[in-house]
Amino acid sequence: MKTVAVLVGSLRRASLNRKFAEAIDKLAGERLTFKFVEIGDLPLYNEDLWENPPEAVLRMKREVEAADAVLFVTPEYNRSYTPAIMNALNWGSRPWGQNSWEAKPAAIIGTSPGAIGAAVGQNALKGIVTVLDMVLMGQPEIYFSYKEEAFDGENNVVAEDTKAFLEKWIDRFAGWIAQTSEPKTDAQAGARNAA
Repeated sequence: MKTVAVLVGSLRRASLNRKFAEAIDKLAGERLTFKFVEIGDLPLYNEDLWENPPEAVLRMKREVEAADAVLFVTPEYNRSYTPAIMNALNWGSRPWGQNSWEAKPAAIIGTSPGAIGAAVGQNALKGIVTVLDMVLMGQPEIYFSYKEEAFDGENNVVAEDTKAFLEKWIDRFAGWIAQTSEPKTDAQAGARNAA
């Protein structure tokens, strides 16, 4: 089964995007294994810190490199994605020649209580993801308007139309990963073998 490194852009305890990602994880069942990557403990990116890299940074890079794919789950902040995700992207792309994101299959989803479901934030993130050499799945997109009634108390999807839509997305993402996840570099092959 393919492993997905999941980065949630909202750091708050009651994050709707975290709940949304966890609900999709439950639906994925035997198709994908989600590994949630902690990004809230990363210091702000500072090139000087590579002299003695923080363990949180090295841990995040290892977890991303060991995964078959990456899933970004982002709310929309001021018509963009979150600073936490940008910080993780910066750390993961450095030092030069050690881009942890290189050739990783990726997808971007998000939710908000509003009608456009973080669409603008997701679209802003798409350009950065491709610049960092991830292989981005373009369709289907998930701009999810979060409604509490679609989930039960254990964060299971109970709305049948929502479940059907998300099941289709999971199938497509699993297929995308299978199609594009073979290691492209010696460094990636080494990271997978070490995991």
